Amino acid sequence: MDFLKDLWHFLMERKKWWLLPVIIVLLLVGILLVIGGGSAVAPFVYTLF
Repeated sequence: MDFLKDLWHFLMERKKWWLLPVIIVLLLVGILLVIGGGSAVAPFVYTLF
């Protein structure tokens, strides 16, 4: 949680709001790969990439 707090404070101080969508997309892709890696959805996830 400290990493997320530090990241949020960095975004607030430096006004780097354009990084927020990039971080969200990377998190969603990571979650999709973790969930899709060991389930029946895996063949459908791998066709996206």
